[in-house]
This record gives sequence, C-alpha cells and structure tokens, in this order.
Amino acid sequence: MNRTFDRFSSVCFALIGAFFVVESQRISSSAYGSQVGPNMFPLGLGIVMILLSLRLFWEAGKKTSGSPAGDAAASRYGPFFIMLLATLLYVLLLEPVGYVITTFLFLLVAFRVMGAKSIVSSLLVALGFSAGVYFLYVHVLKGTLPGFPAWLGF
Repeated sequence: MNRTFDRFSSVCFALIGAFFVVESQRISSSAYGSQVGPNMFPLGLGIVMILLSLRLFWEAGKKTSGSPAGDAAASRYGPFFIMLLATLLYVLLLEPVGYVITTFLFLLVAFRVMGAKSIVSSLLVALGFSAGVYFLYVHVLKGTLPGFPAWLGF
C-alpha cells in the first residue's frame, strides 16, 4: 500500500495483539484436564501480532517511494476484503465445522489470495498444516480443539 496506510495498520495490529495478550490472561490456564490451557493460543497469537506489526512499522519507515497510482491502490483492497470475509467465516464456522476443515479452507483461500501459483501445493500445505497442528495439539500436548462435525461420522 503506502507508508501512511502501513503505519496506521501496524499500530492497529499492535493494539489488537496487545488486546489478545491482555484478554488471554482472563482465560483459565487449564480446562477439561488439558495440559495446555485455552489461554496459550490467544497469548501466542497476540505476541506474534505485536512482533509482526513492529516489523511492518519498521519496514514502512524504510520505504522511499510515495503512494502507488490510484488504480493500483484500489486493486489491493479486493484481497484485503476477501481475507477479512474469510477470517470472519473462519471464526463463525470453527465450532460447527471443526478445526481441521475450517483451517484447511481458510488456508486455501489465503494462499490463493496471496497469489499461490500451484493449487496442488496449496492443497497439500493447507491439509498438512491443519492436520499436523490438530494432531500435535490434541494428541501430543493433550489440548482440546473442535473436532470433526458429527454429521461426518468421525
């Protein structure tokens, strides 16, 4: 985008990350006999968001060019709104559809929006990541994530 937008968005993302960190402290540290509590993902996500927003702020300060042409800037809002919609759908469908399926679909959309060339590699990475994280978190760390929906029969 441009320097002003990047700096503004980095501050917004840092505030959202700080909100995640603060609010994750209100969540109980363990639940349902799980060794990894439900506060771990929001805490980690908040820290990552803060670090990435600091990097974006730093990179925006190093830019030397001005804002892009009007048509080029307007064409970049489409992917932003697609990702915003995908994120909202991810949040709404996580419980009813389950972690693996919802994360797989979200990652597919994200890869396509970011310009992934090969649909096969996008499918493999999205499936491997969503299934791998589910396996590690639920079976290795003994945490809880929404499983597959009951209508699938798993």
